[in-house]
Amino acid sequence: MAATLTPLEEQAVKEFITTVNDLRLIHNAGPLPWNTAVKFMMARKFDVHRSLALYEAHEMIRKREGLVSFDPTRDPLKSELDTGKFTVLPTRDNTGAAIVVFTASKHFPEITTHQTTLQGMVYQLDVALDSLETQRCGMVFIYNMTNSKYANFDYELSQKILNLLKGAYPARLKKVLIVSAPMWFRAPFGILRLFVREKLRDRIHVLGQSELVLHVTPSSLPRELGGNLFINHKTWLLHCLKSMTNRYGDLCDIASLPSSPSSVQNGVIFHQVERSHVQNGIAPNLLSEGENTDESSEQQHSVHEKHNSEDREKEVEVTKEKRRQISDLAARKSSVHSPDSATTDISLDGEKVFVDVAIPFSLGESIHNDDVKGVSLDEFVQHVQLKGRKGLYEEYAELKTKAPEGTFDAARLKSNQPKNRYSDVLCYDHSRVKISCLDGDPASDYVNANYIDGYKQKNAFISTQGPLPKTFPDFWQMIWEQEVLVIVMTTRTIERSRLKCGQYWPKEEETSEDYGPFRVHNNGIDQYQDYTVTSLVITHTRTGLCREVSHMQYTSWPDYGVPLSALEILTFRDKVREQQAQSLMSLGSHWHGHALGPPIVVHCSAGIGRTGTFITLDISIQRLESTGQIDIRGTVEKIRSQRAYSIQMPDQYVFCHLALLEYALGRGLLQDVDLTGFDETDSESE
Repeated sequence: MAATLTPLEEQAVKEFITTVNDLRLIHNAGPLPWNTAVKFMMARKFDVHRSLALYEAHEMIRKREGLVSFDPTRDPLKSELDTGKFTVLPTRDNTGAAIVVFTASKHFPEITTHQTTLQGMVYQLDVALDSLETQRCGMVFIYNMTNSKYANFDYELSQKILNLLKGAYPARLKKVLIVSAPMWFRAPFGILRLFVREKLRDRIHVLGQSELVLHVTPSSLPRELGGNLFINHKTWLLHCLKSMTNRYGDLCDIASLPSSPSSVQNGVIFHQVERSHVQNGIAPNLLSEGENTDESSEQQHSVHEKHNSEDREKEVEVTKEKRRQISDLAARKSSVHSPDSATTDISLDGEKVFVDVAIPFSLGESIHNDDVKGVSLDEFVQHVQLKGRKGLYEEYAELKTKAPEGTFDAARLKSNQPKNRYSDVLCYDHSRVKISCLDGDPASDYVNANYIDGYKQKNAFISTQGPLPKTFPDFWQMIWEQEVLVIVMTTRTIERSRLKCGQYWPKEEETSEDYGPFRVHNNGIDQYQDYTVTSLVITHTRTGLCREVSHMQYTSWPDYGVPLSALEILTFRDKVREQQAQSLMSLGSHWHGHALGPPIVVHCSAGIGRTGTFITLDISIQRLESTGQIDIRGTVEKIRSQRAYSIQMPDQYVFCHLALLEYALGRGLLQDVDLTGFDETDSESE
């Protein structure tokens, strides 16, 4: 395999495999084979950081969906494979891409589980990916809906398949061709597209069978899709079984270490199949007549197996004692560690080891609950109309006169003062976010950020200032330790020729920047009219671990005042919640906190004006949806008790009221509202 790569590609694979093997060692797994590493590198065009993120996502999703240990010779998987609903064609398209077909009419959700269907897919895809040409040229996925009925369709399964192929499987997905889709498919297809990044949407085509030949030549298509190819699915399955039986270092073998005496071969478990009863790795009941054995292959299998086993035993013995010591130290540290951080350094034999410590995000109750009754929507409308803009200004002035309810000692320390963007915008001690201390310096845990509770969710948000160049590493350490999935930025870096926030992430696609021990890679940008979504991959350079974070920047807030219409910011808020839910889904069983996920980081410049406005709207919308009640004043008071001076200007306070009314109108909760008198503003926001 190495001979087919360029020197630069080989060097990239070596860097990737070194990092991955350090992680595998911790899991008592043997070294990742070169060929397997190349698959991940090929899929991400030999970008090491993106490949590491793919590797982590791949391991996570296969473990979560039960795609790590299965037996293709036993039911229910054997029956699933025999249906032929998913198969890999023995042909390619004109670019060299492999062609895989899922036939919807053969799928019956009531008798087949998601796990079994997905197992049948990855079992065959793993074999198809053995081909170097497939690795380089990718795959075309044909979703054949010919003669399918609504009873054949499973929306959740379709979403899982799409998530697997688009971001958690080491193969380039070139196209998704949905053939002969019935009329009823339009609605679910529209929803499915929400889960696909903008760039991939251009590769999804819904077409009739006659149009399929525009993408794949008839000679490469089976007869049922208008081609002239005869498919022998049984022969393909026999090939798969031989390939999987003789494979070492499978794509998912970290998650499939043996937990029983069963014979585990690279993620596929063959229960109670004696080697003396197997010919060339194929169970006798699946051998066709005339199939020959290959003694030399069997001997190579044994030699290779012995070599891998010895290597693995040596590595396990070398690290077993160290891992035990690390575990003991981590347990002792976690018992006294601040609940506000997730990663700690342990020094062992002169070497720093990073150990994750769980964060109790859900400890305690949110201050935004139903203990204090708000007003109904009709009462809220009457209140706004009665108060008018001037009355709401006066209401805000009353809030603003209330003195802060806490101390700012940490923010005022001499060593921390340069870390504050504005000398008069500090963060409370009682709710501040702490990062892990460096080199024993107790003051190094400071970052200008506060936890903010959401509606019935403790620590739902982190409200913070726009990072300064000197605090970029601290900001990314906070993102890493708090396991943040989404960053919401409600300002531009420069407004009215004034610097509002540092450029703390790589601005250009496919570029990376280092911030302390964290390397941040720009994995792609989706540009919308009012906001920009950037996919970022964060790598902890000392451990090699990677995570994906969505950076969502709202760019249409004017240089002063508030948005003329709330519709855009409400749409953006919905997109943020959608992205948080989608990212949380990818974590699966890895996440043990609140059902809505880890904190969403929200910032503007000072982290109090637009930031407070966004959080107030989110809490108010959730309360309205849950109870039909509204309490904007109480919500702002409580937010200010956790992040001082939140909602910085009276127009922002008024905007929260008007935006909530616009939300109610958009949802059909109100028919019409007379807002005469709300057409003037006289203050400006940060």
